Amino acid sequence: MLMQSALVALGGATLAAAVTPLEVQGRQFVNSKNGNAFQIVGMAYQIGGSSGYDPKHGKDPLSNGDICKRDAALMQDLGVNTIRVYNLDPNLNHDECASIFNAAGMYMLIDVNSPLPGESLNSGAPWESYYAAYLNRTFAIVEAFKSYPNTLGFFSGNEVIDSVKTGATVPPYVRAVTRDLKNYIKNHADRPIPVGYSAADVRDVLEDSWNYFQCAIDGDENDMSRADLFALNSYSWCGESSFTESGYDQLVALFKSTSVPVFYSEYGCNTPSPRVFTEISTIYGPQMMGVFSGGVVYEFAQEKNNYGLAECNDDGTVNLLSDYRTLQNQYKKVDFSSVQGVKATNTKVAPPECKSSLIKEDGFNNNFTIPAPPPGAQEIIDKGVSPKPSGKIIDISDYSVKHEVKDADGKAITGLAVKPLAGDEVNTPGASGSGSSSGSSSSPDTSGNAAPTLAPQGAVSAAAMIIPAVVALCFTAGFTLI
Repeated sequence: MLMQSALVALGGATLAAAVTPLEVQGRQFVNSKNGNAFQIVGMAYQIGGSSGYDPKHGKDPLSNGDICKRDAALMQDLGVNTIRVYNLDPNLNHDECASIFNAAGMYMLIDVNSPLPGESLNSGAPWESYYAAYLNRTFAIVEAFKSYPNTLGFFSGNEVIDSVKTGATVPPYVRAVTRDLKNYIKNHADRPIPVGYSAADVRDVLEDSWNYFQCAIDGDENDMSRADLFALNSYSWCGESSFTESGYDQLVALFKSTSVPVFYSEYGCNTPSPRVFTEISTIYGPQMMGVFSGGVVYEFAQEKNNYGLAECNDDGTVNLLSDYRTLQNQYKKVDFSSVQGVKATNTKVAPPECKSSLIKEDGFNNNFTIPAPPPGAQEIIDKGVSPKPSGKIIDISDYSVKHEVKDADGKAITGLAVKPLAGDEVNTPGASGSGSSSGSSSSPDTSGNAAPTLAPQGAVSAAAMIIPAVVALCFTAGFTLI
């Protein structure tokens, strides 16, 4: 048993090479190796909120490896398979964090914009913010993340259209940014990476936004300005709601003819609070899975808006909130082996042709003439940004969490660590047990999962001196030798 455990640990340390990059096939995300359609079990991840993005001090949500290990371990135990990250600095090194989330079996959805001036489209006057320097930064984000196999996709915009007023001017510029990003990826990435839009769930403009971005200009399905995916930030299911009461039925009816993957890029109404997350079984159930590709819970870290699952303190300690446990329990009610085991339909849905008749709301832009790249932009698209950021998966020698974490009952969680998954394996709710609370034999609200206990670091070092390295590796990987 000693050697068997050691070999398992050794395998865990060497099998964290890469998750399988996902492909867009029709209206589905597809794992090309097993042919299964992929459902996003996601988490919005923006540690520190807007202040967590601080280029002047070299800080963004994916720049601190120890913090990423802490949060990846907690999200792995929860069952997350995708994170959405909003504000990133392309000049920082993200290799450690990207590698940690890769090892944990999680993909990354990346926003190319930020709230700082010059780093996003101005919804009030988009023509003023669409210039080469702005695009250069979005391309730099692509450069920084294109080589990570767990980069699932890029958002060219987030809620830039929130009313008929902004819908009158913004749509052509979002399509232009989408086109420019896709052309850059085509020229400089070694695989296709989808680009799409994250919409506000404002029903007056939602259908028009979707049709504007998914349609094919002149019927050309390969039109580079056409979105590869469409997502929405929706908070219509609140409390003990239902498929019909929440309006989810209307969304399914709206998107049933979609030609691109549709999913929730944010969800999780916080009224009442604490949340109950009763929408989980519906999102991953038969009423929605044929149309929607899952969703992203908003959000991991608690901020003033009170949507967090965890209080992430300035000293690196974490206090899990009851919402974490509730969400975990709701995930347990879903048979995710069946959810993720559905074979892709391989059905290609032809997109509608871009015509003014597609647009229903009076005042929403129905002109599909897309702005040409601004002066200087095409040269960057052709030659690449300079200096050019880069990213690669690296070896992580220690997946253990250094910071104190307490569960929702205030008990310290011991032995918390990222559990490196086998090659091509994706994280699944209920599949990981990475720590245990003080006074208990399992992690909070896990059912029958092993709860490895890490030896103190000093014990690991001493053990490594007197036992074969393969056995010592067990401790580093978070396994208990028996």
